[in-house]
Amino acid sequence: MGMGLLPLLAACCSLLLTVAAPARDIASVCASQISDFPHRNSSGLHLTLHHPQSPCSPAPLPSDLPLSTVLTHDDARVAHLASRLAASKTPPRRPTSLRKPKAAGGKLDDSLASVPLTPGTSVGVGNYVTELGLGTPATSYAMVVDTGSSLTWLQCSPCVVSCHRQVGPLYDPRASSTYASVPCSASQCDELQAATLNPSACSVRNVCIYQASYGDSSFSVGYLSKETVSFGSSSYPNFYYGCGQDNEGLFGRSAGLIGLARNKLSLLYQLAPSFGYSFSYCLPTSASTGYLSIGPYNSGQYSYTPMASSSLDASLYFVILSGVSVGGSPLAVSTSEYSSLPTIIDSGTVITRLPTAVYTALSKAVAAAMAGVQSAPAFSILDTCFEGQASQLRVPAVAMTFAGGASLKLATRNVLIDVDDSTTCLAFAPTDSTTIIGNTQQQTFSVIYDVAQSRIGFAAGGCS
Repeated sequence: MGMGLLPLLAACCSLLLTVAAPARDIASVCASQISDFPHRNSSGLHLTLHHPQSPCSPAPLPSDLPLSTVLTHDDARVAHLASRLAASKTPPRRPTSLRKPKAAGGKLDDSLASVPLTPGTSVGVGNYVTELGLGTPATSYAMVVDTGSSLTWLQCSPCVVSCHRQVGPLYDPRASSTYASVPCSASQCDELQAATLNPSACSVRNVCIYQASYGDSSFSVGYLSKETVSFGSSSYPNFYYGCGQDNEGLFGRSAGLIGLARNKLSLLYQLAPSFGYSFSYCLPTSASTGYLSIGPYNSGQYSYTPMASSSLDASLYFVILSGVSVGGSPLAVSTSEYSSLPTIIDSGTVITRLPTAVYTALSKAVAAAMAGVQSAPAFSILDTCFEGQASQLRVPAVAMTFAGGASLKLATRNVLIDVDDSTTCLAFAPTDSTTIIGNTQQQTFSVIYDVAQSRIGFAAGGCS
């Protein structure tokens, strides 16, 4: 790539193995990783993106977080995405309440009645991390990024009910000169149903209340608000987001979530008047940094597949998977199997899910190509495992092809995932519900989501 990253990667990898590395050393290595990326356009909005377990992340997950826990949450996310596409959607009766302490005169503000919440996506374990500025004067907050969610929200003081631990101070609306709550009569309040899959509510003071719930029983409930959002020296007024007063579940130590789905309340759509309807990213490994860009891109550098239309969920990004090959040979499976399930591409799902027949053929083909490697017992949802570390094994070339001819030619790191010091597994799993192109397979590729032209593009070598 000509960026001189090899020594930096080695240094950053050593950080992963050093429990008590001095903070100044980590800061030095992380700062030195910030550089130009080959597919990034010079115009538009550019944010640094971090792997959830990178020591360079502003809100890293615990370094000792077991992979089995990551995979459990990944399964919860996948189950929810599948439920969103199911024909019958019956939300469970799970009451929430947002109650303020007794006000003057002993009167309670019953802000939110008992309502059913639709389970949402498991967030914070597989999601990549960036930073967002909010308020006037602006304060920076670590946020997870999610293409499967629409509403952006973060924890807000005074945290009427509950806030999880986060890096840095809570956002305080009282400290910003540009904060405003959104009344229940506003059109944005009506749009919450589509953005969160949950109904909005109204406080006794006529403030619109949002409810965002997630498949691992995490949720955020609070006030729909309007504020100035900033990225570096650029600021944008009248940004609608959720000011979370009850935030519970596993979100790492980030302040909240940035939604990038296809919805009027997503960050993409709200910034579209300035940058247009496209964004791109490169999801890095844990030993480097990547980027999230909103706006123009270098179109000639990508191979494209059409965004598929679907009536199942208008906010998700659908594509058509047309083939998988191992060692240059197509899998021994009918081509109709690839389109037997709806296919989405998702930034927060860790392990790619394939239709069962396709996965079985992939597993057999990879195992046959690695016949000289000792097999190992299954690990969690991963059932095709080998002794050794992925980087030390000869792994066959695997390619995923999409309608229109776009392809992901996967490197070893996109095919196998190390589950411990002596075992590596095929980073795919079977499904009978929804095919999902996960982030392990997307790592180091530049991926462009061009909503205006209804296409998704891939380019290799986007980051390390």
